Amino acid sequence: MTEHSLWRFSRALHRAINDRQPEELIAMIDDDVDWAIYGPIDMFPFFGARRGKAAVLDVIRQVADNVRVHRFDRESMMLGPDSGASMMRYSLTLLDANKPISLRLAQFAQFKAGKLLSIRILVDTFDLVEQALGHPIHLPRIA
Repeated sequence: MTEHSLWRFSRALHRAINDRQPEELIAMIDDDVDWAIYGPIDMFPFFGARRGKAAVLDVIRQVADNVRVHRFDRESMMLGPDSGASMMRYSLTLLDANKPISLRLAQFAQFKAGKLLSIRILVDTFDLVEQALGHPIHLPRIA
């Protein structure tokens, strides 16, 4: 049995971020990849939508310039022949502030011939923003 494309891509992505080794990742991304990370773009400019291999590699470099991944745990996953979805928990450090961050995200990926064709990443942004700011966000009660 061969390894699922999501696992190969996930390992290569973390090497590209932490070790700045995008070489393996380059071969795993479709030329016309559709990529989106949903979250507060004003705080994290590498969030948002990108299209095409060059744009995705640029955003991965931006992520590498801003965070270091210490650990990630897959809480749940669903795999299809050319797709994968997982709920994950990450332990990161924001490099500019040397601040530890713990976050949860869900990712939904589609592959074609072993290459990433599309990915959507949904970040638990409320918790992320509170950690990045260093204090809780107090919202008014809704009656």
